[in-house]
Amino acid sequence: VQLQAFGGGLVQAGGSLRLSCAASGRTFSSRVMGWFRQAPGKEREFVAVISRSGGNTIYADSVKGRFTISRDNAKNTVYLQMNSLKSEDTAVYYCAAGEPPIATATRRYDYWGQGTQVTVSS
Repeated sequence: VQLQAFGGGLVQAGGSLRLSCAASGRTFSSRVMGWFRQAPGKEREFVAVISRSGGNTIYADSVKGRFTISRDNAKNTVYLQMNSLKSEDTAVYYCAAGEPPIATATRRYDYWGQGTQVTVSS
């Protein structure tokens, strides 16, 4: 599985961005998909995860109520809608694919995209 994330950019605090992650291959619908982020000098952290069908999701407390993860299995794409962005959301965002069940630990994910930079100015 190859993953390519895009949609990052520079946005003012309070603004919105939508990240997309396109997957190659025929196994997308059988994969749990997650979004993670890594700020400078910090470890990579969990943001959100979605089950294979899209029926189950988990969010980090720091983004709950502001971010929404979704997927379109017909398009082999997972999305992260980010609203009410804060300066602390600034990071490189990565999408990742793993085996079920849904999980928040990075070690549970086998495939990673290259990352897309999100910068929120205050």
